[in-house]
Amino acid sequence: MGESAKNLQSRELSTNELKVYEKKRKAQTTVMGLPLFWFSIFLAITLVTVYTGNLPAGMIGSLLVMVVLGEALGWLGDRLPIIKSYLGGGAIVAIFGSAYMVYAGLLPESVITGVDEFMTTGGFLDFYIAALITGSILGMNSKVLMKIGVRYFVPIFGAVIGAMLIAGIVGFLIGFSVQDAVLVIALPILGGGMGAGAIPMAQVYSEFLGNPPSYYISILVPALALGNVFAIIFASLLNSLGNKMPSLSGNGQLIPGFKIEEKKSSFDISKMGIGLLAALLFFACGHLLGAFIPLHPYALMIILVALVKILDLIPEAVVEGASQWYQFVAKTWTLALLFGIGVAFTDLNSVLSALSMQYILLVAGVVFGAVLGAALLGRLVGFYPIESAISAGLCMANMGGTGDVAVLSAAKRMQLMPFAQIASRLGGALILLLAGLIIPLLV
Repeated sequence: MGESAKNLQSRELSTNELKVYEKKRKAQTTVMGLPLFWFSIFLAITLVTVYTGNLPAGMIGSLLVMVVLGEALGWLGDRLPIIKSYLGGGAIVAIFGSAYMVYAGLLPESVITGVDEFMTTGGFLDFYIAALITGSILGMNSKVLMKIGVRYFVPIFGAVIGAMLIAGIVGFLIGFSVQDAVLVIALPILGGGMGAGAIPMAQVYSEFLGNPPSYYISILVPALALGNVFAIIFASLLNSLGNKMPSLSGNGQLIPGFKIEEKKSSFDISKMGIGLLAALLFFACGHLLGAFIPLHPYALMIILVALVKILDLIPEAVVEGASQWYQFVAKTWTLALLFGIGVAFTDLNSVLSALSMQYILLVAGVVFGAVLGAALLGRLVGFYPIESAISAGLCMANMGGTGDVAVLSAAKRMQLMPFAQIASRLGGALILLLAGLIIPLLV
């Protein structure tokens, strides 16, 4: 056999061996891209640092716990038969698994405090949402973005009308007064979370009804918490419905042709750095504008990024960088964030305290009404019913920014984050206005 023939045969063998190796590698069970064996070692080391009291303080220790335990719970949830098919899989297990660890005392208090501070005062939730808003809007088709306009408020109004209507009907059937069904259950669920919803709403109730705000907060929080649970469950069910009935779903597109533009360029670290900078800058600009304009900084940020995209005011490198940074953040830190949401924002005591059959039926009715109203009116203005129901319906019925991440993750539609934020922030402001108008009529 000649030298060239030997080289050719050797090259063929190497190619075949490489294919076999790649096939075996893909067949391996992995967590976060790591073989299960190596991830187990990382998990074991993390747990040792946690339970021996040697976890580093601050961002490093908190992010380590959130990433490793979030990925572990997410991996488990994606393999539990009923949960992975109908209840959101890894997303819901990451949230409620971590919430249970807090409830059952399985996490040391120092870890709970560290994760709570990192999520809230440390700003990790804002950091994550800023990346998703900037990257997803800049990655959209600008011509179709202009078509959305004020039409998006139609399904938001649909969610409000549907939720209040179903709340009144279910409340009547199970013995609740219309006043309790609407004021105590429906409006708090639709109100945009704790900071932007329940707390100012309690102040509105106190002004009209006389008791101190703390009294109303204790009543509103269980409805808010249980509504968030149902919103996550409904998100997973809507995703399953979309898979079975493709005509109802845009697979993450709000209207036909409205999508994240797929960039052919490979990932570039320098561009991702530009994307990080753009996300931080737009977030800061939202807060700057908020000092002069009475809207939530998230809402102002969304408007600003959309205007920049529509008017084509920034270079393509920034657009590509923001899109790449968004994809990195969504892929790498979503389960970590969901773990943090479970620790810092999900109070199982409040959820369990509300578990009477009447209360559950009424809360489920409110969330279902929001879904139905948003889907029907969204369809009327040309939106896909499932995307409309998820972004305008469920993101009105969850706990604000944390609920938006949980709902969109369970629905596998993270690209809808800008619209979820509109529903949570501007929709929440609408509910506060509506509460002030409705309370005098019902008392």
